[in-house]
Amino acid sequence: MADVKIYHNPNCSKSRGTLEILRDKGVDHEVVEYLKTPPSREQFEEILSLLPDPPSELVRKDNRFKQLGLEAGAYETAEAVVGVLLEHPELMQRPIVLKGDKAVIGRPPENVLGIL
Repeated sequence: MADVKIYHNPNCSKSRGTLEILRDKGVDHEVVEYLKTPPSREQFEEILSLLPDPPSELVRKDNRFKQLGLEAGAYETAEAVVGVLLEHPELMQRPIVLKGDKAVIGRPPENVLGIL
């Protein structure tokens, strides 16, 4: 089993850059293309419990977020964040890297170095 798991979107330059860092460092990793295999409620809850950031940081407030007519203030709690990401996994901030009892959002990709 891999030491590191990365929730990856191959269309995202930050996600590709983080994956490149993992490969360059020779880190054994599992790649989860989360748009093909969205995380479960339990997996989202685990990610949130491991991230040092507030739950709201896991939600991308991009054009898709605006198209859906969502309000950022409604997604501050872990429960609200999990709910919106279960319905719209494309709104998950990316990439997310997990190692042991730590997780990091790879924006910028160099953030991953802090948990390796």
